[in-house]
Amino acid sequence: MAEHRFEQPGPDGPEIDWWTMLTDPEYLKSPYADLKRIREQKPVHQDPVTGVYFVLGYNEFRQMATAPEMGRDTRLWTNGWNREEVRQNDPLTYNLFSEFQPQMTNANAPDHRRQRGVYEKAYRASDLQSLLPMIEDECAQLLDALPLDEPVDFMDGFANPLSRSLARIAFQIPADMEDQVARWIAALGLIGNIIMSPEQKQNAQTALRDFKAYLRDRLASGIDTPGEGFVGLAIAAFADGTMDEDETLNNLITLIAGGTATATLLGNGLLTLLRHPDQFARLRADRDLLDPAIEEMLRFEPGCSFILRVAIKDFQCGEVNIPAGSLAIGLMGATNRDPERFANPDVFDIERQPNPHNVFGAGAHICLGKAQVRLTARAAFTALMDRYDHIELAGDPVWWGHRSDQHGLHTLPLRLGNGT
Repeated sequence: MAEHRFEQPGPDGPEIDWWTMLTDPEYLKSPYADLKRIREQKPVHQDPVTGVYFVLGYNEFRQMATAPEMGRDTRLWTNGWNREEVRQNDPLTYNLFSEFQPQMTNANAPDHRRQRGVYEKAYRASDLQSLLPMIEDECAQLLDALPLDEPVDFMDGFANPLSRSLARIAFQIPADMEDQVARWIAALGLIGNIIMSPEQKQNAQTALRDFKAYLRDRLASGIDTPGEGFVGLAIAAFADGTMDEDETLNNLITLIAGGTATATLLGNGLLTLLRHPDQFARLRADRDLLDPAIEEMLRFEPGCSFILRVAIKDFQCGEVNIPAGSLAIGLMGATNRDPERFANPDVFDIERQPNPHNVFGAGAHICLGKAQVRLTARAAFTALMDRYDHIELAGDPVWWGHRSDQHGLHTLPLRLGNGT
């Protein structure tokens, strides 16, 4: 049957072709039915081909994401890129991942804490409020440019340029570099897929080296007047030896690229509201529901598809032992709809409370920019509802088909208008 297209009979039950599933265009549009069926079999699966563990249960993911036995350093992955065999036979893969490795996202304690501490103060929710006028101004300028009562692509006209412009301003990137930075980020984003073609790896390596060269010059030019923003924090941490050059540059790249999370939330969230007009009407009638509505958008149609951990030591995840050196992947489309944690998990409910979804991860590696994503989403959805009396689909949305680690929209055709 079509709904079982990724499964074959095996001696110990159904065997799942994980990598075919994770890259299948139809799955990438809506993974939830497949993930629900697989989670109902058991919450933790091992792929017999690669040895990778897939975690679909909410409680099991929380255990994995918060356990000190599980980390983010993929150099410890026994079957991964950091093997002598890979270094000898596939130097492109080895060099790409080696060059992108030194950063807080990929570090275990104590290196993770050392690097994360540099930026945490800049991402505190209270301090981010100072950015709100700038965010609101960028939203207004973008909406001013959108036509009324004719088809417009929301992703191209608003969500993507908003995330790019906010990153450009925050990291003091000149306007004429915005498109180039976006191209570098697009090439580097495919690293998250784990499986890449040689051409994609080559493009990513070129982008990484070019992006680093640009940022290296940018930091050097500001060494005497670092300022107090993100770039100033990076310069100060490099100058005092808190981070070395590779850590400094890679962390900046990852933070600049973090705007993708905002764009996917805006696109996925607005589409979800349009597909649930009763919920959208409730939100328009009661703006106090905006914060829980954003959390439900994140849970129901998450932009992050999976979150990785590598076992530092043997770890008992639910009923499954994950041996040291194993890669484990938490699948957000499954954990965020686990009925063990969420009542009526396949129902979109903007008043859902509590809503402890996993989109931003958990534990020491919980997303550093989560408060900024929420702040921007509040401003953007407020601006949209203030500006337009009606927002409707003007065609079929197109989902990304090139990223297994992210779930987002390539296009979202809308018609925007006021009055009847």
